Amino acid sequence: MLPKELTGDLRKRLSTIKGQLEGIVRMLDEDAEPDKILIQLKAADKGLQKARYLMMDEVFRKTLALKLVQVMNACPGNCQDAEKIAFMKEQFPSLEFDELSAKMKEINAIDKRLEQHNKKKSK
Repeated sequence: MLPKELTGDLRKRLSTIKGQLEGIVRMLDEDAEPDKILIQLKAADKGLQKARYLMMDEVFRKTLALKLVQVMNACPGNCQDAEKIAFMKEQFPSLEFDELSAKMKEINAIDKRLEQHNKKKSK
């Protein structure tokens, strides 16, 4: 579930983009100059990019950060994935958006291995 603050911000941005797109359609109907239409298309595209950035930053980056902390706490430096976890922690600040989902899958796999390992240890 998305935080209400983010949802509100995304709704505002998408409403603005919707208005821009409706304006572009009117410009097409009115046979506006192609360069003016292109400017509006670029503005709408930039708005979508910002909305995507907000979503990715809020959902993926923060989720990955929380999961990374959880895994670091579960692996005090002597588990089989300790080096991988340390490397991911080091990489975290500079991860590009397209890398976030892959890192989420990786950290989730590590978390499952740690859970299984810790269950075996506690028996």
